[in-house]
Amino acid sequence: MALLLVVRIKGTVNVPTRVKDTLIRLNLKRRYSATLVPDNPVTRGMLERAKDWIAWCKASKDIVIKLLKERGRRTGWRPLDEEYLKELGFSSFEDLADKLIKGEVKLNKLKGIKPYFALNPPRKGFPGTVKKSYKEGGVLGENPELLEIVERMI
Repeated sequence: MALLLVVRIKGTVNVPTRVKDTLIRLNLKRRYSATLVPDNPVTRGMLERAKDWIAWCKASKDIVIKLLKERGRRTGWRPLDEEYLKELGFSSFEDLADKLIKGEVKLNKLKGIKPYFALNPPRKGFPGTVKKSYKEGGVLGENPELLEIVERMI
């Protein structure tokens, strides 16, 4: 089972109610927040509904590890560290990333870990406009270049 990295690009103004509900279910309440979701037909339908506000791509192991180490948070907005992972039964960030990618565990089912990541705006900006889909020369929708953008957002 694959894992998708989803990033909210646009803000909260003038978002239709159905799309707003979908974004909340995806744990994308604010602009520049990211989450990891399993790649299945239900999730794909949610992504298609909100495609004008978000971008997504297949997550690599490197980016998952980097997100967990640098942007992972637990309850109280404290940073995620190796000690807390050992309390949950994971040996390291790499072990958690492997299990997330294989689909053995979900981020929102882990007790005390926030199921989303707060990112910064990308350094040197977006490579295209944020008002068009990737196919039209923008950033939104399914975007294979999203991993490089997220690297600059961490």
